[in-house]
Order: sequence, then C-alpha cells, then structure tokens
Amino acid sequence: MLNNYNRKKKHDTVFLNVKPAANGIGVRKYSNGILDRIDSGFGVNYDNEKRASRHSVGTIDSMNQQFIPNIFFRNLAPVKWFLSVIGVLPMTRPGPGNAKFTIGSLAFVYSILTFTLLTLYVVYVANNRIRIVTSLSGPFEEAVIAYLFLVNILPIFLIPLLWWETRKICVLLNDWDDFEILYYQISGHSVPLHLRRIAVTVTAALPLLSVISVIITHVTMADFQLSQVIPYCILDNLTAMLGAWWYLICEALSRTANILAERFQKALRHIGPAAMVADYRALWLRLSKLTRDTGTATCYTFTFLNVYLFFIITLSIYGLMSQLSEGFGIKDIGLAITAVWNVCLLFFICDQAHYASFNVRTNFQKKLLMVELNWMNSDAQTEINMFLRATEMNPSNINCGGFFNVNRNLFKGLLTTMVTYLVVLLQFQISIPTEIHNTYVNMTLDGDDYDDDLLTNAIITTTTTIAPIKGRKG
Repeated sequence: MLNNYNRKKKHDTVFLNVKPAANGIGVRKYSNGILDRIDSGFGVNYDNEKRASRHSVGTIDSMNQQFIPNIFFRNLAPVKWFLSVIGVLPMTRPGPGNAKFTIGSLAFVYSILTFTLLTLYVVYVANNRIRIVTSLSGPFEEAVIAYLFLVNILPIFLIPLLWWETRKICVLLNDWDDFEILYYQISGHSVPLHLRRIAVTVTAALPLLSVISVIITHVTMADFQLSQVIPYCILDNLTAMLGAWWYLICEALSRTANILAERFQKALRHIGPAAMVADYRALWLRLSKLTRDTGTATCYTFTFLNVYLFFIITLSIYGLMSQLSEGFGIKDIGLAITAVWNVCLLFFICDQAHYASFNVRTNFQKKLLMVELNWMNSDAQTEINMFLRATEMNPSNINCGGFFNVNRNLFKGLLTTMVTYLVVLLQFQISIPTEIHNTYVNMTLDGDDYDDDLLTNAIITTTTTIAPIKGRKG
C-alpha cells in the first residue's frame, strides 16, 4: 500500500511543480495561478471584505502600460450607475477590486430615502387600484386585466432583495478584477471585452422604450390616471435594467471564454510546455467560478424576477386573447406591448445565460479536443487530458442558488406552463355565461303559468341568445 501511495504522489508532481518558460513580459507567469493569488492576499474573504494586496493592481499598471484595470467594471458601469440613481445598487467602489457594501454609506442612505418615497407612491397607487378591483361587476376578463395593474407593482420587492445581495455582487466584481490580473499575467495583455458601446446604447434605449410603453398603456387603458404613470415607469425601468445587467454579464462571460479559447489554441501552435497548459487551466477554472457565481450573486433577485415575468406574461396574453373575440381595439395595444416586452425580456435572460454556459464549457471543450497531441511531450499531453477532465468535472451552468438552471430549457418550461394556465383560464371564462343561461332555461321549463306556445318561444329565444355569447367569449 505504501508503494502504491508513493507512485501516485510521484505522478501528481507533474501537475503541481511545473514552471512556465521565461519571457520578456514584465509580469510573472505561473502555473498554479489561483493558489499563488490566494497566498499573496488576492483570495476572497467572505467574513471580512478587506483585501490586503489590492495595491498590486497599481503596481502592475506602472510596470507595464498594456495592462488596463477595471475593464469589466468599465463595460458594466452605465447600467450600474443607472441602477444606483434609482436607489437599487448601493455599493461603493473607491478603487479597482475594492467594491463593498456598508450600511452606513451615503449610497445606502440615498437608496433608503429613494425607496421610501417610491413605496409611499406605490401604496397610494395600489390603494386606488384595489378600490377599482373591488368595485368591478363586469365580465371575468375585465377583472383579470384589473389585477394586471396590481401585479405590475410587484417589482417594488426587487429593491430590498438587491440590497440583500449587494454584498455578493461586490464579491463578484472583485473576483472579476482578480481574473483580469490573472489573465494579464498569463497572456500578457488585458481582456478585450469591448462592451462599453453596447452598455451605453442599452442604458439609453431601454429606459426610453419603457417610458413609451407605459405612456401608451396609460392612453389606451381605462382607469389608468396620469398621476399613476411615474411609479410604473420607475418599476418598469427597474426590470428592464436588471435584464440589461444580466445580459452584459453573460455577454462578458461568453466573449471572455471565446477569447481565452482562441488565445489558448494560438499559444499551442508555437509553444507546448506543460506549464503553459496548467496556466490556462487555472485561468479557465477562475472563469468557470465566475460563471457559477453570476447566478449565485443574484439568485433571489432573478428568481423573483422570473416568477414575476411568468405571471405578467400569462395575465397580459389572457387579457389580449379574451378581448380579441370582439376585434382588436385601441385598449388591446397596451396589453400587446406588455406581453411582447416581457416575453422578450424573459427570453434574453434565459438565452444569454444558456449562451454563456455553452461558451465557457462546451465550446471550450471543443477547442481542447481539436488540439493535436502528437508533437507534444508526455507532460503536456497529460496536462491537456487533465484540462479536459477539469472542464467535465467543474460545472459551468448559471444556477439561481440551486433553484433552477437559467437556460433555454427554463424559457421552454415557463412557456409550456403558461399555455396550460391560459387554457384553464379560457375554459373558465367560457363556462361562466353557459351556466347562467342554463339556469335560466331550467327555471323557464319549471314554470306552470306559461302555455306551450309561450314556452316554445322562450326556449327558442334562450337558445339563440346562448349561441352568439359562446362564440364571442370563446
């Protein structure tokens, strides 16, 4: 047994003790990059957010001007600042890798004041909507449309959820700063994300589209007063910008994975030491962790957001379908815009997460499988095989805190469930007028004061009355 243990230990030294070749870049390259960073103070301390060696970011910047810090944060900054303005993301970041959340900060105090004012306004609007709902005496579909306005207020609960998860978001941003330094130390250049223009465009376009959609709904819907437009605009902007936040993070993961795979393939064409493969394996493991932490950092927020989108889409599509039997009118424009807007938002959330997971794991595995191993030495071949095993054993799915994986299967499952609920609602709508008129027929047949001719005319009249109602409602 002792001999077997010694042989296994000797075999493991191939992966642990390899050293990269020297080069002319001023920043040191190393094989086991993650362990080196933890030993030097770059590791994550969840109990204490102070990170001792953060000044090394500036040191690297002064050593080689090719290193550009804050690339990920700069690309994400427009959306981050918009969320901070509406009091959603109360984090402070005085420097690279120093993102943190403190209760006594000015950002959090501003968020509390903004949330308090918004809550008072939402309570006023909700009180008016509840009185409208309780006073309804019309068809069932009108009650569902009235409840739709109450469901539109639910994103107010996303704000305290984001406060709760801001600390985890800060850790995610700091880990991205660690990854950027690690990438530079291995590849010799900064991560070329180039998402800033997209972020600025999204930050400018989505709020404008959100306000336009709410205004159109105000014009086309009855009992939707002008004073109620402001809170709906803010909450609609909140859901839209959270979708933009998710989109940019997933797009950054996808582009980084593709860049890393292409860089790794080009490096293998010229140099094939085992140490270099170990460097890229350490870098990929870091990227895989960032992919998993993306879902963990905002698990409760996006779980609530997905449930909210499911209900709002179901109710808006039902209201639209129940009204189309009478023809498409002006009041149906608001329902159509609400349905299309939220379906697109849900699709992009699921699709981008699916695309990011695919690029980080599956696409990277394809790049590894295309590597020619014939000309490499045995150590390098072993490292390639270990790299493949690492991609297989380390999950790279974006998971919302263990509740569900965010991918295209989630979108398909929600649509399937949505269709089921729509069928039930439409059947329930059809059954209501039928039961009422059947009761009227039975009461007519039981009467003793009518002669045969009058009874026949009553049955014919009732029958001709039921038929068009069933056709109009169905």
